[in-house]
Amino acid sequence: MAPMGIRLSPLGVAVFCLLGLGVLYHLYSGFLAGRFSLFGLGGEPAGGAAGPPAAADGGTVDLREMLAVSVLAAVRGGDEVRRVRESNVLHEKSKGKTREGADDKMTSGDVLSNRKMFYLLKTAFPSVQINTEEHVDAADQEVILWDHKIPEDILKEVTAPKEVPAESVTVWIDPLDATQEYTEDLRKYVTTMVCVAVNGKPVLGVIHKPFSEYTAWAMVDGGSNVKARSSYNEKTPRIVVSRSHSGMVKQVALQTFGNQTTIIPAGGAGYKVLALLDVPDKSQEKADLYIHVTYIKKWDICAGNAILKALGGHMTTLSGEEISYTGSDGIEGGLLASIRMNHQALVRKLPDLEKMGH
Repeated sequence: MAPMGIRLSPLGVAVFCLLGLGVLYHLYSGFLAGRFSLFGLGGEPAGGAAGPPAAADGGTVDLREMLAVSVLAAVRGGDEVRRVRESNVLHEKSKGKTREGADDKMTSGDVLSNRKMFYLLKTAFPSVQINTEEHVDAADQEVILWDHKIPEDILKEVTAPKEVPAESVTVWIDPLDATQEYTEDLRKYVTTMVCVAVNGKPVLGVIHKPFSEYTAWAMVDGGSNVKARSSYNEKTPRIVVSRSHSGMVKQVALQTFGNQTTIIPAGGAGYKVLALLDVPDKSQEKADLYIHVTYIKKWDICAGNAILKALGGHMTTLSGEEISYTGSDGIEGGLLASIRMNHQALVRKLPDLEKMGH
């Protein structure tokens, strides 16, 4: 007698196959997730490494926190600048020539300040773009942790967090502004600076003077610890300019504003911006305008631009154009900085300066 045949229902076979595929899918997807987490591509960091979480695509950063870290970075960098200068062992060398033919100097103060400032900011905000004047050597990498404490003076002025997309942020660091003057031991001109730009617009700036330990900071639509002076002389202004081309500016300034105009040669863009403000530092000279006529790097001017903007002032090219802090690291059109003055009227008064810069 033939054995009884087993007849399978087509519907049952289909259900069985679907169930099998489901089981295989979950097993395989779990395997892939494990492999990805092993290589740090998803889930928790590989090995459970400690450290600040990186903002993913579409993540945000808090500008108030960035201001706190920027102030700390400028101070930490300033400590290195002061320590090296007081040791009198600068290890001075030239990076090459500036466009004007002068030595573009670098010292241990520049390098060590840059290391502290860059890695403090990079550890706190690993997902943002950071541009700095000095080369960052991977062999010298440091993990410098921020304790997530926001100083009381910042909390008082900026009362709530200000979140922006991380991908919109560019940080500009100048670890030692006025290196030439630093090598000449002209300490009052020296600053360390940090600027944060959002979509190319400067929104917060920090200028720190290491040798007087004064720090100015401001956030656009936020607050500041520095203010404008009560009055400025627009008719016969005191004009602060670079030590290297004061004569060039003086010629045009005297023709424009008359013989009573005073030209103040000074070093460092940070120092020159502070000259326009109410700064409680006896070594700080006072000016009504800041003019620069040649090529200048953005890390030299971004922090000052942000501070002036936050206080209602202006910093533009000599032709009156706003400066974008994305793309290239320098600008060709010189600059004019003012506060509590008719800035565009000043632009129209000084048409020849840009041509002289070129």
